[in-house]
Amino acid sequence: MVELRIVFLGTSAAIPTYERGLSSIAIARGDEILIFDAGEGMQIKFIRSKLGINKKMKIFVTHIHGDHCLGLLGLLQTLSLMGRTKPVEIFGEPRLQEFILTNQKILNFTVNYQVNLHTIQKEGILVEEKGYIIKACLADHSILSFSFLLEENHRPGIFNIEHAKQVGIPEGKLYSLLQHGFDIEYKGTKFLAKEFTGPSRLGRKIGISGDTRPSEKLQLFFKGCDVLVFESTFTTNERKKAIERFHSTASEASSLAKIAEVKKLILTHFSSRYTNLKLIEMEAKVNFANIHVAHDLDVFPVPYPEKV
Repeated sequence: MVELRIVFLGTSAAIPTYERGLSSIAIARGDEILIFDAGEGMQIKFIRSKLGINKKMKIFVTHIHGDHCLGLLGLLQTLSLMGRTKPVEIFGEPRLQEFILTNQKILNFTVNYQVNLHTIQKEGILVEEKGYIIKACLADHSILSFSFLLEENHRPGIFNIEHAKQVGIPEGKLYSLLQHGFDIEYKGTKFLAKEFTGPSRLGRKIGISGDTRPSEKLQLFFKGCDVLVFESTFTTNERKKAIERFHSTASEASSLAKIAEVKKLILTHFSSRYTNLKLIEMEAKVNFANIHVAHDLDVFPVPYPEKV
């Protein structure tokens, strides 16, 4: 069992407000931190969230607009000044490397740990870890932009300990092998893993939209997500503006979530013109009931799916 929670470090679009910082989302999964976007000043909320300074960390930047990447420099420097020693992996479009290295040179700052920059060359799998993968999909924005999906591996089925005891298999390593799908031989008898475990159980899926118009491509990409975090910059009254600026309305985000059959939709990236987000929430709930309007420092635990 790996604990997983989503922490919102910034939920405003373009312009910060008194209550909302610029775009940044952290997923704390076990002893690892996955950060999606780093709007200006996000390290303040990162520190307040107590996510941890020296944990394994990957950072994914959806696109090179200031409200999604300017905070990256501050975060890197803050982590260094606070004593980080572990490497940081950063993923983004080709210009991200130039942005980081050029600013480091101009500002003349270095960090005390290794920074590994990875250029996203195409859609598909970016990261393959022991328990999960992270995929990228082209978003529909005014510049090159990516949406991301965290998809955990299926978990082993429930292990039938009583059956293992009945047939005389000793506890320990042999139990682990059987539970993870490996047939074993004990005292001259071969035992098949499928005789001791139930069907495999689903992992969790979390989608991060970044800035985008809704699209059929993203409907397929986010299909069946346990949680989908989707931008909701405008209400329907400003749909023309949303189209012109390649953003989504609350109604469009919830329509996509319904078609994609996600379990929970969390809206973020709100225009600073909205001081009360009730209208955003009401519009979204017309299409999809299980909705939350995110605020800075909101924390959402994501349990394992109950369905096998």
